[in-house]
Formats: sequence, structure tokens, C-alpha cells
Amino acid sequence: MQKNDHDLTRRGFLATAASGLVTAGLAGLTPAQALAQEAAQTATPKKDVTFRTLGRTGIKVPIVSIGAMNADNPELMQAAYEMGIRHFDTAAVYQFGRNEQMVGRVVKQMGIRDKVIIGTKIHTTEQRRGLTPEQHKTRMLKTLNGCLKRLKTDYVDILSIHDVGDAAVVADEAIIETMKEIVKSGKARFTGIATHSNMATVINAVTKGGFYDTVLTSFNFTMADDTDLMKAIADAAAAGVGILAMKTQAGGAQLPNPASRETYSASVRNLAALKWVMRNENVHTSIPGCASLEQVEEDFSVASNFEYTEEESKFLADNSIKLSLGFCRQCRRCLASCPGGADIPTLMRTHMYAAQYSNFHQARYTLDNIPSGQNLSACTSCSECVAQCVRAVDIPKKIAELKLIYA
Repeated sequence: MQKNDHDLTRRGFLATAASGLVTAGLAGLTPAQALAQEAAQTATPKKDVTFRTLGRTGIKVPIVSIGAMNADNPELMQAAYEMGIRHFDTAAVYQFGRNEQMVGRVVKQMGIRDKVIIGTKIHTTEQRRGLTPEQHKTRMLKTLNGCLKRLKTDYVDILSIHDVGDAAVVADEAIIETMKEIVKSGKARFTGIATHSNMATVINAVTKGGFYDTVLTSFNFTMADDTDLMKAIADAAAAGVGILAMKTQAGGAQLPNPASRETYSASVRNLAALKWVMRNENVHTSIPGCASLEQVEEDFSVASNFEYTEEESKFLADNSIKLSLGFCRQCRRCLASCPGGADIPTLMRTHMYAAQYSNFHQARYTLDNIPSGQNLSACTSCSECVAQCVRAVDIPKKIAELKLIYA
């Protein structure tokens, strides 16, 4: 068989998707997957790809990985592997479990389990309410077993506690003891914390506690002035914690100012943002969310070259861009400005998933898990939103848009 019979080209990828074989990939091998299996066994990243080691785990991965949350296309996962991506990040709640199913099926069908790093995440904070430590442990183990079943594997490489915004969760002995048992059983090789909010405090708690091996944190160029977060990441990396970055392109936001879109192409915006993250050597890999082949190709190109072009440098130096993005850092300083007691940071994340990612599964899940009285119901009595961000997030506008979608 000639080499071009193995290759999943752009034309072949698009033709397969157009013919409906993408959906078939969830039930069995597509022709493209079948042709690629032999090549997949020996596929290795290009020699010029930059690798970094995930702290004390010893795992070496390209500096660009893939966040699978927004992907529902099994062919995309195959293409990512063939390009050289080796770390796949998913979670129990993504697409209500179907995301793990997709990742697991592709990895199994390609026969590459020993060649990839699979990271998944489970929630615990909402599960702990009203439960004894033993009940909590049982719930965590049940959730993990569901993950393994969907991923079609006996173990995950990195098991993280999802969406941690409180340092107390990092130090929770019941969670730590359960995670120790999971590692001892062989169902996870390493443990981690994933954090969207209060990141510096959470990361510092991981460093101080010394138990968790990795941190998956929001990190992008809009946070360049956050010295506390920068130091927390540097200190954690120095202590041997593996640092993985998410929200690297500021939440997938599209520039709302038409003039800005005309000034900077989508490629310039995307690559400049990702290069900014990966030029920080304390960050070991990034997991940009990808939903198309073009996005995967563009993102992974940074693994071979993260020098700025002139246009990318201009983009990053343009302060109006950071303002127009309106990226919510989840700092929670807006809470005091809301008379209704709404959980504004989580509502802002819900908006990001719905309006910027077009991921309505994750938006719905996030919204449904906001405690009663703190979700959109807290906003219904206000004729006009008066909540204020200390930076540049237009909270009233985003709340109004959420009402149109969900109220």
C-alpha cells in the first residue's frame, strides 16, 4: 500500500465528513480509519516539534495538545494523532459522556492506547454536599468507573478534579485519600486539579499540599497583568507540578468590533494568543479546544514554531483587543455588585460556552448546576442589570443574551 493511501488529507477528511461517515465512526471503523490503522501504529510527531515534560510525572508531550470538549467528530481525533498530538483532554460531563465515548472509541480502534496520554476530569464539589466521606468516595469511584467504560480503557493517565475554585477542595482529605486509592488500584497514573476561577490561590494550594501532580488552568494573554497567577504558575512548575493551559485563546471569543476583525485575521488572532501561552516555559502543554481540522492544523503548527510574526506582535500589543474580548477571569469581584446574589462568574462561563463555543451541551450543564436562587432566576426581578466587572466584561449585555437563550 502506498503512503498516500494511509494519509488522511484535508480533501479526504472533508469528503468523509460530507458523506456522513463521521457519524458512522461512532459505531465502527470508517474507511479512512481503516486505511490509517497501520500508519497509526508507527506515527510519530515531526522532529521539529517542541516537547516539554509534565513536571514530576515524567510524561513528555508536544507543547500543543488537544481539548476535545467542543469536538464531536471522531475523524478529528484521528487526524490530531496523525499530525503528532499525543495528549487528549476530556471530562465526564462533556457532551453528557459522549465526548469520552468518542475519544475512547478512536483510541481503541487505532490501537494507540500505549502511545497517547488521556486526561479526564470528574466533579466532586457538588457531590460532597450532604455526603459522608465514605459516600463521597463511593460516588467518586462510580463516576470514574463510568469514565473508564466510556473511554474503553482500564486506566487514565491523568485524573483531575474538575472546576476547582476553592483551596479547601485541594486540601480535602477525603478527596485525597480516594485519589490515592485510585492511583494504587492502577485506574489512574497521576492526579490533577482543573481550575477556572481563583486560579492563583488554587495553584498555590496544589504547590503547598504536594499531592496533586498536575494543574489544568485558564491562562491567556488577557491575563498578562495578573502577577499573582504568573508567580503561582512559576512556583508550581518549580515544585514539579505539571502545568497545562486551557482557555488559551481567551475562551474562543470572536472580536466583537468589526473593525478589529478587518485589521487582524482569525489566523493572526489565534496563533498570537497560543504562542503567547507557549512562550512561557512554565507551561508544559496547552489544550486549545478544536472543532475542525483547520483549527487542529493551525494550533499544532505552534508546536514547531512559536516565534511571533510582525502582525502577531502588533495584535498582542493592541490594548483595545483585550478590552473587546471581554474575557471573564472568574475573579469573583463582581459578586458584591449584584443585588440579586447571582453567581455571575458561572453565568459568564455559561455565556462563553453558548455564545463563543456554540457548545450548548456544556452551557446547559453549567447553567443547571448553579444553585437555585443564584442562576438566571436571580436576574428575573431586575429590570436592568447593575452588576459591574472591575475590568472589561459587559455583564449586563451577556446576562441579557443568556435570558434570550434560556429564560
